[in-house]
Amino acid sequence: MSSEHVIVLTDDNFQAEVLESELPVLVDFWAEWCMPCKMLAPTIDELAEELAGKLKVCKLDTDQARETAMQFAISAIPTLLVFKGGEKVSQLVGLQQKADLKAQLEQFMD
Repeated sequence: MSSEHVIVLTDDNFQAEVLESELPVLVDFWAEWCMPCKMLAPTIDELAEELAGKLKVCKLDTDQARETAMQFAISAIPTLLVFKGGEKVSQLVGLQQKADLKAQLEQFMD
């Protein structure tokens, strides 16, 4: 990961970083072997930079944090979940265009 604004999630820090966050949170569920996930990574990094302070951007490796991936019934990756106030408010599956994703995210930012 190249952006310093992207937080790496684990089963241990998911609650604190996502569910207890003051800001809306984008969580990218991905895996090292997933080519669409790798294609989406630069977009996630760019959005993390552009939306810093308005949106928290996190990545969760489904192979490393299986418990959390199962909790949210992640069956296909990449899956992007948006949380606001500790609740899941949006879910997108598959490769996303940056402009479309940004427009989707902006509706959850104050």
